[in-house]
Amino acid sequence: MKKYILKTQGCKSNHLESIVIKEKLNDAGYVQCNDINDADIFILNSCSVTQNADIEALRFLRNAKSRKPSIITVITGCSAQLHDRELNNLDYIDYILGNDDKFRIVNVLNSGKSSVSDIFEIKNFNNQFIKFYNNTRGYLKIQDGCNNYCSYCTIPLARGRSRSNSIKNIIEQIEIFTDIGIKEVVLTGIHIGQWGEDFTEQQNLINLLEAIENTNILRYRLGSLNPLEINDEMIEFLSKSEKFCPHFHISLQSLTDKTLNAMNRHYTAYNCIKLIDKINTIFKLPFVGSDIIAGFPGETDEDFEITMSNAEKSGLSNIHVFPYSIRENTKAAQMDMQIPDSVKHKRAEALKKIAEGKLKTFIENNINTTAQVLIEKRPDKKTGLLKGVTKNYLNVYIDSKDKALHNTVQNVKILNRKDEKLFCTIIKE
Repeated sequence: MKKYILKTQGCKSNHLESIVIKEKLNDAGYVQCNDINDADIFILNSCSVTQNADIEALRFLRNAKSRKPSIITVITGCSAQLHDRELNNLDYIDYILGNDDKFRIVNVLNSGKSSVSDIFEIKNFNNQFIKFYNNTRGYLKIQDGCNNYCSYCTIPLARGRSRSNSIKNIIEQIEIFTDIGIKEVVLTGIHIGQWGEDFTEQQNLINLLEAIENTNILRYRLGSLNPLEINDEMIEFLSKSEKFCPHFHISLQSLTDKTLNAMNRHYTAYNCIKLIDKINTIFKLPFVGSDIIAGFPGETDEDFEITMSNAEKSGLSNIHVFPYSIRENTKAAQMDMQIPDSVKHKRAEALKKIAEGKLKTFIENNINTTAQVLIEKRPDKKTGLLKGVTKNYLNVYIDSKDKALHNTVQNVKILNRKDEKLFCTIIKE
């Protein structure tokens, strides 16, 4: 029995794919462990969304080999897909697997040969069913790849063209999830708004959601969407759903038109703000998160102030802020007026303060309201508190030692915020 350590960087798709890798290794007789001194193999499912992610990936692998020279090191994921030639020259990496090759990890370990397929030669979605899942919420990958070429992003180069999983496979996975007790499914992918575009008879995300509405899953949640993909038809459909969790993550990237145009994003800041206002009007206390990049090439102080002002007056619930990271083989890397790191980080910190205020306001607006909560964790041994998540994506705590409440959906009243925790009480019927 060979023992392995599996470490994952990056997005939810990567974490989901690591579950598949784990299942395949376990089925083949490998045993997962946590101590590198016990491990025979160290596997890193890597991310390459920023330069720091690439640097961190190499540090993980180098450290594993340094601590135990006999260990077999494997890198897969986006960094492996993008940089396989450079990685092949590093003596602390034994195997390199591309993004589509990661599911053949057992064969690679048996054959002793790395495998990095041409991602653009892959035309169909590589479906992998997950049989076991320890969480109360199940992530389900419905799509891979991306057809957009934003000027800052290497993801299309690492993931290839958009490829959609079939409704049949998705519904079958949801049925597996419900059979093992999962109450909520989170639809994820690289660009889920492009689901169905590659089918012979083109479909859209609403067609998939209509099928999910007819399953026994209690709740579903959507991953990140482009603002243009949240149109009136989508909003109307979701507003009528009893299963949809009113949690939107909108991939904004900027709130300045000049920067959006340079990013190759085909919408305006004004339209984004109007969209957020519409969501807040139609849904009851929806969580509206977003991504914004600070310090994009050519972004002047005035441009950044516009983004700051628009973010402040918007109805966003939270903002994930990233300093711009130069990525090779992108148009943005060749642009003039690259922003110094010190300025990028200063701008990012300023945006983070706005994000903190937005989240604080959103939490305060939820106090004294009722909510539906999925209890995700059993009572904490130290505090005796149960932890759950509301449909609108708030972590809440219940003062109860009742283990039977784990993995149940409860109606609660949100009471107050104390010690950075949001407390609620179960409403007795």
